[in-house]
Amino acid sequence: MTSGDTRKRVRHALPDVRWPTREEAEQSRWFSPCRIGTRVVAEQRTWVPAMVPWRATEDGFVTPNVLDWYARFAGGRPGVLVVEATGIRDITSGPLLRIGHDRFIPGLAQLVETVRKSSGGHTRLFIQLIDFLRVNRRPEPTKFFTRYLAVTPDLRRALADAVGDTRCLDAPEPEVRERLLIADRRVIERVLSPRDLESMDYGYRERVWDTHLPHIRELPRVLPELFAEAARRAQDAGFDGVELHYAHAYTMASFLSRLNTRDDGYGGPRAHRVRLPLEALHAVRARVGEDFVVGIRYLGDEVVRGGSDLDDAVWFGVRFAEAGADYLSVSKGGRFEDAKQPKVGEAVYPYTGESGYECMPTVISDEVGPFGRNVPLAAAIRAAVRAAGHEAPVVTSGGIGSFELAEAILERGEADFVAAARQTLADPDWFLKVRLGLGHLVRRCEFTNYCEGLDQRHKEVTCKLWDRDVDPGDPGVPLASDGKRRLIAPPWMTD
Repeated sequence: MTSGDTRKRVRHALPDVRWPTREEAEQSRWFSPCRIGTRVVAEQRTWVPAMVPWRATEDGFVTPNVLDWYARFAGGRPGVLVVEATGIRDITSGPLLRIGHDRFIPGLAQLVETVRKSSGGHTRLFIQLIDFLRVNRRPEPTKFFTRYLAVTPDLRRALADAVGDTRCLDAPEPEVRERLLIADRRVIERVLSPRDLESMDYGYRERVWDTHLPHIRELPRVLPELFAEAARRAQDAGFDGVELHYAHAYTMASFLSRLNTRDDGYGGPRAHRVRLPLEALHAVRARVGEDFVVGIRYLGDEVVRGGSDLDDAVWFGVRFAEAGADYLSVSKGGRFEDAKQPKVGEAVYPYTGESGYECMPTVISDEVGPFGRNVPLAAAIRAAVRAAGHEAPVVTSGGIGSFELAEAILERGEADFVAAARQTLADPDWFLKVRLGLGHLVRRCEFTNYCEGLDQRHKEVTCKLWDRDVDPGDPGVPLASDGKRRLIAPPWMTD
């Protein structure tokens, strides 16, 4: 929820839960198998969605810390584990995994081998493929006015009108920039275009509808091949499948958005907005064949003014299923449009506004509460997909941290898999504990989004609960780069 949200805020306590006996767990839907695509069968309907831990090298390669991260999750033997959003372009993107060149395959293959070994072969492993556009950090005003702002005839006219001085129309450019630099906020807001004002206050950000930029105009020609080659590399590395990232603030989600105003057949009406995502899906399928899983993660609701809603998502879901998507993973929000203003020198973060809250609901919520809050989106999409005659499994997530809640979702037919990111981060062994009838030993997520705060600052993501169990200063405990936090969850051993 944004700072201006008028809804009543409530701090919700973690609900009391009843953990199943081992026999109950073994007979449950959550721990029953489910087919994904033509050949892959997940042993259970437990799912770890993609989380970016910021442990790759600056060049996007797998590191020992990346291997430890995924090995730890695999040790809990979830049915499906999805590797973090992995860039499909061969460009610098910080400590985010990349798959835009064959040189990344060996490290990714080692990751696959690590997960297979740690899970005893019980966990199906997918990798999430992402494309994203340029997002600059918020600049200092001096730098913005002296280096970044384009001094156009329209800007000169607006400045002349705002200050009542026609000399601005043909004054040397440095004088115009200096005039703007000393102007008060009222004048700045009159002079700058909405996009320039946003670039000053939030940092420059590209949109998929910026078709005046040649590389943006060319996205429909370029992206299907990039996704297809990335999927081929994932297949070569040994993954069971790929997840096409069509959600949140990134390129493909923005093509799907109602905000997409492209006039080249890839924006405007739904059928045009879904065109490129479908073309990418077809290109991937043609490259990897029918037996390799190709799923889609997309939004059930953008939660921004003028954006796509559940009605759009239901329609898209049916189109994806009929086009051969092997599963649909439903998320919510996480957009740039309502993000809070970043500090100077920092980049805008798409999980800070209301849409970000709805993506990762916390214990500080409205009356509805955070637990399973986003399940109705998946339920509506699944119902439409089934009514259209398609069997693609649907994955739901968002504030789910108990067996009872997950099992009830499956019993009601609202989803086919129930995913948990933050709860799995808190206790990577929780699926195994529950299945063994040891649910009382689960380290329960408090949904305070401590982890999300670390992600926002591009720090290694950890859970604050890890440091409560074992002193992070104990010898042999690997620490984050700040030396203050455990880098990996405490171990749990069964007899």
